[in-house]
Amino acid sequence: MAEPARLEDAEIRVRLDKLPGWSLEGGRLHRSFRFADFNAAFGFMTRVALIAETMSHHPDWRNVYSRVDVYLITHDAGGLTDLDFELAGCMDEVAGDETTAVG
Repeated sequence: MAEPARLEDAEIRVRLDKLPGWSLEGGRLHRSFRFADFNAAFGFMTRVALIAETMSHHPDWRNVYSRVDVYLITHDAGGLTDLDFELAGCMDEVAGDETTAVG
């Protein structure tokens, strides 16, 4: 399987505009999700883990109670690729209306 191609800065900006709540932080996509409680946050992570495994693309993330902080980058490509934006979109879909973006 071919390595994913690293996206150019202009393409990253265009795609980022289509992902409300996401930002660039240290060259990685970043978003913080806040849920009603720990069970909802952990359930989100479990559902996303199953998707990430099928994509063979795994997030850097951290969970503290109702908050899940996510960072996405394609390490093999040394930057952001289609995979990062695809997984970010999947995360937004999984979170649906049960979360809010937090700073």
